[in-house]
Order: sequence, then C-alpha cells, then structure tokens
Amino acid sequence: MNVKTFFRTLGFLLILLLVILISKENTQSAEFRFPLLLDKPVHAAATFVYFAMFAVGVVGGTLLNGGGSGGGAGASKGKK
Repeated sequence: MNVKTFFRTLGFLLILLLVILISKENTQSAEFRFPLLLDKPVHAAATFVYFAMFAVGVVGGTLLNGGGSGGGAGASKGKK
C-alpha cells in the first residue's frame, strides 16, 4: 500500500467518525425535503439523514474517481 492510499483511507475514516459523532448527538426526528424527487417530505431520525447524505457523497465520489471506460493508468501499463 502506498502512502497516498493510506492517507485517503485515513481521511475517509475520519469523515466517517465525524458522521457517527454527529449522529449520536442528533437523535431527534428530522424532516428532509427534496422536491425534485420526492413529493412529500421524509420524516426520519437525523442519524439516517446524515448517513444517507454521507453515502450519497461516497458513491458520487467513487463514480467520479473510478474512471469507467478502462482508459486509466492500469490499462496503459502493457502498451508502448
């Protein structure tokens, strides 16, 4: 494992810890509104709302950084 991967993993875990600490303190119900996709507001525990926003960010970041067409650095190693 290289240093860059280690620090990315450490940063990810620190952000996850922050989400968990926020969620522990905010146990009340939260109302989430997103009129583009949902007609009615969603009433859920604040913990689930925080985790859902974190998960959307992680999945979005993974999709943006993951490449997808096979044109990344790994595909060009054998080519000259």
